[in-house]
This record gives sequence, C-alpha cells and structure tokens, in this order.
Amino acid sequence: MKIVGISACPAGLAHTPMAAKALEKAGKKLGYDVKMEQQGSMGQVNAITPEEAKEADLVIIASDQKIMDMERFANKKVIRVDINICIKAPEAVLQKCVAAVNK
Repeated sequence: MKIVGISACPAGLAHTPMAAKALEKAGKKLGYDVKMEQQGSMGQVNAITPEEAKEADLVIIASDQKIMDMERFANKKVIRVDINICIKAPEAVLQKCVAAVNK
C-alpha cells in the first residue's frame, strides 16, 4: 500500500519531523510504502510530488494546522490524526488508517 502524508505543528521544528520519521519507520516495519512531507517554519521538506499524490492509496494528515497544497489530494481518502499519537504509536496509527480505507 502506498501512503503519503503531511506532518505539521505550530513551529514545525520538533513534533513535525518526529512524527514524519516515526510514520515512515513504522511503514517500513509493516510493509507499507510511506512518504511524509513536513510543513512548518522551514517550509515544505520532503515534498510530495503530484505523481506520488496520484499514486497514493491513502493520505494521512498528522496535524491540526492549515496544510498547504491540499488540492494535490483531490479524490483521495484523507485521514487526519493527532500528531502526538503519530509519535507515540505510529504503527497503530498506520494500521487503523489502512483498516479504515480497506472497509
């Protein structure tokens, strides 16, 4: 399964990269192809291309912030999750999101 996502917190300096790395690492462990973009004071890091967005089976938004360029994910299943949960239990987040898409 191809999963793309965006992590973002108010400053974008700590939780943003922590959540992105945790979800990508959990994805590898679970056998999912996960790419996370980071948005914050540093702009967009590891940006998701239009092709990657098109190929994605699922989009995870780990944030309660306004996300830039959401139009890339038109007609995609988008699930918003708490950024802190992504850091604490990334495998559970991915499993729950995948289960929701596969219903």
